[in-house]
Amino acid sequence: MKLLLKIGSAFLLFILSATGFAQKNNTTIIKAGKLIDVENGKVLVNQMILVRNDSIIQVASRINIPKEATIIDLSKYTVMPGFIDCHTHITGQTGGDYYGTIFRKTPVDFAITAPINAKKTLEAGFTSVRDLGSVGLVDIALRNAINNGDVVGPNIYAATVFIGSTGSHGDLNGFSPYLSFNQPKGLSGIANGVEGVREQVRYNVKNGADVIKFGASAGVLSEEESVGGPQYTQEEMNAIVSEAKMWGKKTAAHAHGAEAIKMAVLAGVASIEHGSLIDAEGIQLMKANGTYLVSDVYDDEYILSEYAKLGFPEKIINKEKMVGQLQRENFQKAVEAGVKIAYGTDAGVYPHGWNGKQFKWMTRYGLSPMAAIQSATINAADLLGIKDKTGSIKAGKKADIIAVITNPMDDITILEQVQFVMKNGVVYKNN
Repeated sequence: MKLLLKIGSAFLLFILSATGFAQKNNTTIIKAGKLIDVENGKVLVNQMILVRNDSIIQVASRINIPKEATIIDLSKYTVMPGFIDCHTHITGQTGGDYYGTIFRKTPVDFAITAPINAKKTLEAGFTSVRDLGSVGLVDIALRNAINNGDVVGPNIYAATVFIGSTGSHGDLNGFSPYLSFNQPKGLSGIANGVEGVREQVRYNVKNGADVIKFGASAGVLSEEESVGGPQYTQEEMNAIVSEAKMWGKKTAAHAHGAEAIKMAVLAGVASIEHGSLIDAEGIQLMKANGTYLVSDVYDDEYILSEYAKLGFPEKIINKEKMVGQLQRENFQKAVEAGVKIAYGTDAGVYPHGWNGKQFKWMTRYGLSPMAAIQSATINAADLLGIKDKTGSIKAGKKADIIAVITNPMDDITILEQVQFVMKNGVVYKNN
């Protein structure tokens, strides 16, 4: 009977630990067979990581193991920092029934499923995400619930409402003007003119935004006529960026078109999202200004394979056919030119938890395996302004640590099968 009780208690502890709700041991030693040093671009062997509470205390080949330490043996695994996805929509799923989502779902529906998406994302090895647009401030509620320990998920840096002009990628196009969705002022994100966009930035900041996202150009998964045409004037873009800076926030510009990309870079954005039709001038401008490119080069596969089945209009499918391959080719040109690259997937366009699938496509179009991993760790942390907290396995940083069974330098697709996840010192997955 005592043996059964011990076994039962141990099993319960394992289950609780796997979900991240167990009382964590204050001190942990991780034995890493290989460890990816993203700051120096090296793979180290036979390293030990001392974790106390939520932070990394020491990384070395030999560490005096404290008697109270829990030992996690990953000596047959490759260990690296937790990944950061700089472009997600973690509270929604664009790749669902097109008309059903628009006409039948409310922010409450998204709030119900958001914790499921968050858990899938964390278990895929992404310990932090930048969420670039949600409805009804669901992203803020989810972020706060995760921070409070009520829900399992990654650290979220939320943009709240996507800011767009009337008739833009952020507006509802292709439907009768008599349809009314009765959104309170501010929650629609529709803003025009210098004073209007400044007011929208203030609204977003007031309601908890960590970052400001706006539509510099038209888009693909919307029914306005253009794909890449500018949708704000230079003065409006300048106002968005300067207002965000006044509040201490960085800006991310949704921009497919070459002209809109250049306008956003000149306005001073921290990152260009998508960048599909960027030209040589835009590439040089981004490099000169240190602007990050966050390019979702996997999405084309899923959109062209699945979206027609999901009822998306032919106009949208044709847009993707026009820009998908160009985006990848221009991404490669940007990589070769030395533009700073941060990892971002637009997760929600395809199922959450698939975030790691993009590594393969980034290496196919110019990045080395190490550079791809750096884009999702140290580079992404730099873009988000959290490089002092995370992005590498180093003393003083948060214990955001993941592991895979083989060396991704040999096969990058192994990053789609993360076996171990620790976030802030707590183990959420251990296969």
